[in-house]
Amino acid sequence: MCSLLRGEEMCLAQLFLQSGSAYDCINELGELGLVEFRDLNPTVNSFQRKHVNEIKKCEEMERILGYLLREIKKADISLPERDSNPVAPLPKHIMTIMEQLQRLEVELGEVTRNKEKLQKNLLELTEYTHMLRITRSFVQRTAEREPLQVQYEEFPFLEKDTMMDYSSMQRLGAKLGFTSGLIQRVKIEAFERMLWRVCKGYTILSYAEVEEYLDDPDTGEATKSVVFLISYWGDQIGQKVKKICDCYHCHLYPYPSSNEERSDVVEGLRTRIQDLHTVLHRTEDYLKQVLIKASESVYTWAIQVKKVKAIYYILNLCSFDVTNKCLIAEVWCPVSDIPALRRALEDGSRKSGATVPSFVNRIPTADTPPTLIRTNKFTSGFQNIVDAYGVGTYGEVNPAPFTIITFPFLFAVMFGDLGHGVIMALFAFWMVLYENDRKLKKTRNEIWNTFFEGRYIILMMGLFSIYTGLIYNDCFSKSLNIFGSGWNVSAMWNAKWTKEDVLGNSFLTLDPNVTGVFTGPYPVGIDPIWNLASNRLTFLNSYKMKMSVILGVIHMSFGVILSTYNHIHFRKKHNLYLVFLPELLFLLCLFGYLVFMIFYKWLFFSAKTSTQAPSILIHFINMFLMQGESVQPLYPGQTGLQVFLVIIALLSVPVLLLGKPLYLYWLQNGSHRLGMYRGYERVRRNSEEEVYLMRAHDMEEGSSHSDLSSSGEQHTEEFNAADEFLTQAIHTIEYCLGCISNTASYLRLWALSLAHAQLSEVLWAMVMRVGLRMDTSLGVLFLVPVFGLFAILTVAILLVMEGLSAFLHALRLHWVEFQNKFYSGTGIKFCPFAFSLLPSSFEQEGLL
Repeated sequence: MCSLLRGEEMCLAQLFLQSGSAYDCINELGELGLVEFRDLNPTVNSFQRKHVNEIKKCEEMERILGYLLREIKKADISLPERDSNPVAPLPKHIMTIMEQLQRLEVELGEVTRNKEKLQKNLLELTEYTHMLRITRSFVQRTAEREPLQVQYEEFPFLEKDTMMDYSSMQRLGAKLGFTSGLIQRVKIEAFERMLWRVCKGYTILSYAEVEEYLDDPDTGEATKSVVFLISYWGDQIGQKVKKICDCYHCHLYPYPSSNEERSDVVEGLRTRIQDLHTVLHRTEDYLKQVLIKASESVYTWAIQVKKVKAIYYILNLCSFDVTNKCLIAEVWCPVSDIPALRRALEDGSRKSGATVPSFVNRIPTADTPPTLIRTNKFTSGFQNIVDAYGVGTYGEVNPAPFTIITFPFLFAVMFGDLGHGVIMALFAFWMVLYENDRKLKKTRNEIWNTFFEGRYIILMMGLFSIYTGLIYNDCFSKSLNIFGSGWNVSAMWNAKWTKEDVLGNSFLTLDPNVTGVFTGPYPVGIDPIWNLASNRLTFLNSYKMKMSVILGVIHMSFGVILSTYNHIHFRKKHNLYLVFLPELLFLLCLFGYLVFMIFYKWLFFSAKTSTQAPSILIHFINMFLMQGESVQPLYPGQTGLQVFLVIIALLSVPVLLLGKPLYLYWLQNGSHRLGMYRGYERVRRNSEEEVYLMRAHDMEEGSSHSDLSSSGEQHTEEFNAADEFLTQAIHTIEYCLGCISNTASYLRLWALSLAHAQLSEVLWAMVMRVGLRMDTSLGVLFLVPVFGLFAILTVAILLVMEGLSAFLHALRLHWVEFQNKFYSGTGIKFCPFAFSLLPSSFEQEGLL
């Protein structure tokens, strides 16, 4: 609990690693994830570090692994189970892995290229077969005509005066040529227009679409193709036709001059296609065998290469000692993990067979340590909410333990509905129950991953919504009469109502001041009879508005009280009197008194005196105007107490504005015995750590505490009165105005609760009531789709949209209204060196 409340105690340590055992020691630390390494070579370029060649080899292996994984995924071959955690290979085994990967790449590349060539040849032969079959119909259709004359209907783009027959051209001595091939269907219209414009009509184009889809060799996508046959006269026109075909990437094939030649070519093509199918099938089988063999080890290799690359990256952060025989590393480490760190170094030295063991040594430092807050699967979601605002400063109070309760509670105040809370809790409980299911844990859907990571937050929000739904007595906009209403209608009938009153009035009011009408309060929550009252909304508005103010003042006051732990921890006890006390007095004297008046009016005014109850809002306004005599007081002596509270609140402002700067100024210039004021703004170390630093400094340097104090002055900033006055002025203005705006901000609890209840009521009235109002015979059949629609709208609007809205508003209340009272969030998160936390490019691409 101490770790979750304030974070782990951190220290800076030096690791002395022998050159022969450094690799194994870093490997052990990477498996445990205990320390965060610091870069001891910040001025050295990445390409000039010692192990840059080893990292390049790892990147080359990652490239080969990516190629293998993409081919395995393309072949739809499943990878083995990923539960195993292979250890990092020894440096002498890395070359063996690289040779295996290179051999697989070469073999796979050759087989893939052969397969692509076979597929390309098969496509060409298939296209040639389609071309011969379709162009034969062109020739047969033309041969049936007498004489051989171009038909205008077939070629509408030709003018009638340019029509000519083949016999006339042959008699004139013109040479007739043919060009045939295939073109993509989307290009045929532009291709036809280009032929007509360039060749001046001296070409005849015939084309027909191929029935089946053919694979494009460049993109691999199935496309529709068109077979065309171009007849032209003269070699010059033929050259133009070929250039146009090249521009449109047409696949040209030779056109047979006779039927006998066509038949021989078709027979030869049929034989070659059968042979290619056989060879291609065998090639695909062999390729699949190679990929299956690679898939057995590719996951292990990917993990091993990632670990090796990480180890060499960490080794590049270390520096050598003067003898170049020992590596020195600086790490941040939790104090409680120092024994585990020593054991890890011992294990690494033993595995490497080093004669001289590696060891660790704590060193003093004035740098701010990173913040480590250990979490589990339950607290990690709430800690992420806090870290999204800002990582806590080292030693600062962590809001996460309190957020575990306050966040779902404030959410439930806005979302409070028993039925919706049960649905939300059941959904979260299902995710918790199957939280170890691999299919649910890692998916490509980011929205689902967000829900799954926050399953415990959703569970808590659902449970608290059930509680607030019972308090509001609201379940799908309906009230539950569990304990019986505390209002007696028959008593009102006997006391005041007559038959004429009932028949002549559409609205009747139950008077609680009549004996026997109000028998007592409802045991839990709001009485269900309010669901039938015409002034229900007025009553709930007043109730929820006052409840929001009460919860807001309590929440903010708790945040101010938590700041005392920071002041004491950082040894700034003057802040208790000069910051905390005026802040608390200002808040409680004004808005705490408002809460007091709400409770006083609830407790001391009953149904008999309800007409005499004054308005709290008027009293609160008159409190600042000091005009208490103009309205009826709540209690005797109210005016004097209110004047006293306003004076205390006003006197707190100059104390908060000037107290701390003047004290620090006096401490700097008026107290020479204390020397220069150290760390007035950047104190990060607790008292125990400072004692350790003093003792360590004394043991290593033989100096006194005063020497340590004087040396520590080099790491502190000199006190600047102008900056301190300006900072405190900004803080004072922000806090005083924030008390007003933050209190008003908590009214969102009232607004969203009212909005959720009204949306639920409107949804019931406009959907479910339609089916419930119908007669028995048709209503039963109609109620099934109506209930389905009601369930879909309930989940989509009231659970998802309204739930997300309430979640965001609860998030804002914690970040702005609560955490800014004591939490700065300007720290650095502790990022340990752990193989399990390292990102993998293969996982991001979905290959693993």
